[in-house]
Amino acid sequence: MSMLSNLELIRRVPLFALLTASQAESVANAVSKRRFRRGELVVEQGEKTNTLFIILTGRVRVVTTDKRGREVILATLQPGDYIGEMSLIDNEAHSASCRAEVQTDMLCLGRAEFARCLPENSSMAYAVMKGLVQRLRHADRKIESLALMDVYGRVARALLEFAVADKDGVLVIRDKISRQDIAKMVGASREMVSRVMKDLEDRGFIETRGDNSMVIKDRLTTLG
Repeated sequence: MSMLSNLELIRRVPLFALLTASQAESVANAVSKRRFRRGELVVEQGEKTNTLFIILTGRVRVVTTDKRGREVILATLQPGDYIGEMSLIDNEAHSASCRAEVQTDMLCLGRAEFARCLPENSSMAYAVMKGLVQRLRHADRKIESLALMDVYGRVARALLEFAVADKDGVLVIRDKISRQDIAKMVGASREMVSRVMKDLEDRGFIETRGDNSMVIKDRLTTLG
């Protein structure tokens, strides 16, 4: 992370892709770099940090927890994604916690610097707003599935969100996902998810390969 200049780093981040040379230089002078250890909180639900975090490397899990301590996984963020923009825009506390799943390097932009950037480069403002809309749409789908779908439908939708088409157009989940993580995503017990996953495999909706990757059959879309 320390081998590259701030300007070189932000040029690799989609959020800053449309900036002019002078705009990029202005942002580069305002950001700092920070490394988060595995398991370290980036932002905490109900608190304020007054910082925009842009992921350079690593992975961050977004979770929300109710008063009884029950946890729901809302998203997993990858390099190029960013955290904390909602609080910077509306000055409210974070609606969810974000925790580094692995060692994660980030660029950090403070509230004052963020405010200075927005008026002078509408491309960055548009990119932030576009990201917000995408997350809100995803949240709407999550709420809909939790409220209206049975466990089969919620598990199917979660699996489809993780699947990526290979060169032959086959949907595959390459990274193994634990039953516990799926349970937190869909609001069900791990035991229930295990039974659903076994039934989906027995009925030919999914297929687990020897390398622990999972093939998603087209029929699964009828459930999710």
